[in-house]
Amino acid sequence: MFMPININENSSEPLYAQITTQLRALILSGYLDEGMLLPSIREFAHQLRCSVITVRRVYQDLEAEGLLRTKQGTGTFVAPVGAGERERYRKQAVEDALLEAVEAAMRLEMSAAELAHMLEDLIRQKQMK
Repeated sequence: MFMPININENSSEPLYAQITTQLRALILSGYLDEGMLLPSIREFAHQLRCSVITVRRVYQDLEAEGLLRTKQGTGTFVAPVGAGERERYRKQAVEDALLEAVEAAMRLEMSAAELAHMLEDLIRQKQMK
């Protein structure tokens, strides 16, 4: 099974953190459904061209968060995720992106009014498509 995980080898973020963040997003966004069987650790490591230890750590971290379940001899599956948790993730992801935009605007000495106008323009452009 192909997993849409993109690794940035030039990033200062560790490889396992990049994979964990993206796999968590795939689960919480609903892209990966509850009960879905994930690739084996070896298969996933081969797909991502990374070590088995890295993928094992990703699976263990997400299992500790309650997003994955491993059944001995069967594999690793996506655990049930509540609607409230999905909604919190959705809002947090947008809030984080907006915070990053606000910080960029502040560094460039853009006013709040300019930033708000830019956001409104971008929303209108996207709605036209």
